Amino acid sequence: MSPAPLTRVVVVLNPNSTGDGPDNARRLQEELQRRVPQLEVELLETQHAGHAEDLAREAVAARPGTLVVSASGDGGYHEVVNGLLQAEREGHEGLAAVLPSGNANDHATATQERPLVEAVVDAAGGRPPVRMDLLEVSGAGRTRVAHSYAGIGITPVAAAALNEHDLDAVKESMLVVRAFWSYRPLAIVHEGRRLRIDSLVFANIDRMAKYAQLSEDSAPDDGRFETLLIPHRGKLRLLAEFARVLRGAHEVESRRAPYVFRTESPMPLQLDGEVFQVEAGSTLTVRCLPLALATVR
Repeated sequence: MSPAPLTRVVVVLNPNSTGDGPDNARRLQEELQRRVPQLEVELLETQHAGHAEDLAREAVAARPGTLVVSASGDGGYHEVVNGLLQAEREGHEGLAAVLPSGNANDHATATQERPLVEAVVDAAGGRPPVRMDLLEVSGAGRTRVAHSYAGIGITPVAAAALNEHDLDAVKESMLVVRAFWSYRPLAIVHEGRRLRIDSLVFANIDRMAKYAQLSEDSAPDDGRFETLLIPHRGKLRLLAEFARVLRGAHEVESRRAPYVFRTESPMPLQLDGEVFQVEAGSTLTVRCLPLALATVR
């Protein structure tokens, strides 16, 4: 499905955000209205968690050729991307992009080659959109997509904790050690084997939470996803493995085939930093959706 020509931009923002989202959204609106007067630019404020997903779906369904911009970090963009995919399943065309306004901004760092305003101006002038892969995670009565990563275990938990704090190196180290010391391993079943693990991450981009370099070869449009698995081997070994992840030295498997596993206990599943609880006995399937997201770059 090819999106219609860009005629409208909807910028979704959280008015209660303590970050730069509201100010960035207003600056983007003013700059686009100055440079492309014929382009309609609207600001929409979220009212509650999950509202950005509804706003994105409704905006794309209301008019073809709508670009929904999330003035947020990776979590807010996660909602917008899922809203866009819902609209597309209902037969509506649209585009999504993120105006980086969070702490880590992993997706924007990994994928945006220039300021978003320049990409939008060119798209309004007729430049075709680009397409990127998404990760789909299905099971436990839910199907969602992730623009950057999905994971269970300590690595996404610790990364999210770092992501939420603006700390110096000493405080960051204390935060990680505290999280690691209280962590308990998880058990999953994959391809008939029971695995005790400390972390399992699936990535569509080459980094996570501004610190972890997952892969030098990963690209968001290569039809593959990277899998990083850390077996359980004790607390000190886990700290060493996490240090390797931060240096980009940990072994990563690149996959085209889906990854299927069953949970043996309840556990949190993180998608782009958003957390969802998964019950014991759930079978989850992670797959790549090649070039599923239309965006501007």
